[in-house]
Amino acid sequence: MVPRTKQPPTPPPVATPHVRVAVVGSGFGGLGAGVRLRRAGITDFVILERASSVGGTWRDNSYPGCACDVPSHLYSFSFAPNPEWPRSFSGQPDIRAYLERVADTFGLRPHLRFDTEVLELRWEEGPARWRIRTGRGEWTADAVVSAAGPLADPQIPDLPGLAEFPGKVFHSSRWDHDYDLTGKRVAVVGTGASAAQIVPAIQPRVGRLTVFQRTPGWVLPRADREISGLEKWLHSRIPPTGKLRRGTLFALRELQVDAFVRRPGALRLVQRVAERHIAKSIADPALRAKLTPDYRIGCKRILLSNTYYPALAAPNAEVVAAGLREVRGSTLVAADGSEHEVDAIVFGTGFHVTDMPIAQRVFGVGGRALAQEWKDGMEALRGSTVRGFPNLFFVIGPNTGLGNSSMILMIESQLNYLVDALTALDAVGATALQPTERAQRHWNLELQHRMGRTVWTTGGCRSWYLDGAGRNTVLWPGSTSSFRRATRRVDLGEYELIKRTAPVTEEVPA
Repeated sequence: MVPRTKQPPTPPPVATPHVRVAVVGSGFGGLGAGVRLRRAGITDFVILERASSVGGTWRDNSYPGCACDVPSHLYSFSFAPNPEWPRSFSGQPDIRAYLERVADTFGLRPHLRFDTEVLELRWEEGPARWRIRTGRGEWTADAVVSAAGPLADPQIPDLPGLAEFPGKVFHSSRWDHDYDLTGKRVAVVGTGASAAQIVPAIQPRVGRLTVFQRTPGWVLPRADREISGLEKWLHSRIPPTGKLRRGTLFALRELQVDAFVRRPGALRLVQRVAERHIAKSIADPALRAKLTPDYRIGCKRILLSNTYYPALAAPNAEVVAAGLREVRGSTLVAADGSEHEVDAIVFGTGFHVTDMPIAQRVFGVGGRALAQEWKDGMEALRGSTVRGFPNLFFVIGPNTGLGNSSMILMIESQLNYLVDALTALDAVGATALQPTERAQRHWNLELQHRMGRTVWTTGGCRSWYLDGAGRNTVLWPGSTSSFRRATRRVDLGEYELIKRTAPVTEEVPA
């Protein structure tokens, strides 16, 4: 008789780790959320990051020439000034290093979970919590902060023949640093902010540069310079000097807002500066005509560069004033029928901004997908919360983008709103909140009414700020000060409060 092998006991089910707050993303928004949560005494949170380091868009975008077009001393957290910025407009390596220091300085490392991509966020109505499925297991959370950001997922056009292109293809935000462009025939598709930095950075070393331009952008001179040792010393030893500098930069940009949102005609003086810039930089009248926009400055994102025009005018560069239509082998065919042989294609074609991919992974009350909720256009209450998705808070949500100032100002306002919402829930003994239908509708009707006067609507262009229906669901039609006032406190009169109706089981602290 063969002895029976004793079977090992069945292990008990593993409880799902639970946190008060789960933050998605570790760029400026995610790290800022971590700092504000800790400052509010909320330490039971995790920051879920799909990559292996912090930085968000400043980690992903490492293309040659990558830099910020907002002055450095304004492009930083108010609670974490950096007196050591090397330039007035700092480059990507310096901004990424700054975010790494923020993670260290404010004790965020224990909360970070790298290589943990969020695959699904699903609201559970009975226990009133979010169940989060990631590539490394599940979590549950009372609240979720979506800080994935609008500049996270690259957009590459679906071009006939692109899959069969024999050369190298990559997006500006996924730069292949192992591929040497030296002497190559390179096509840059797009003429937005990234392309305006890439083109002058690679033009001197490529063999031939072909730039496919659907619509030219207005370009202003870039007042960039090295920050002197004396300035760094002053900002480090006498912190009020740094605050004064930041305050001055802030005030100057607040003064510009009225021209963008109420009196676009006032931008004529700025447009003349841009016209003089192109006249001074481009001698060839035919090229100058290609590069001169036919819409009002400010309608599309204004570019800042002293080197973009000279690079386009170089002997080894060509501007094709037509979009890319198809790819035939190594030949790129433009919309005007012209053909161009290239070895590599760099797409500077932007991101999924008006159709944020995170929306496809979020399922709220009744299992309704956020992507379905937003199929006719994104909208939220105060850019932060959405009806049907309780305790889901956005950082850089719908209509919180800026056309002329620092997004960090908007991020900090939304973080204040987040913390006030969580504090209010504790104070009234509720588990979650969601906007009322009336409050969300009223906010967005008023917002779109104000949008009708802005240069983004009246300027005569088609920009990435607009969704498929022509609505601007990206930008904020006001000053950063007005947004801060609008998000200073959570008005519980705009919300429905939710209490837990089912017991919570299988939870362990994260």
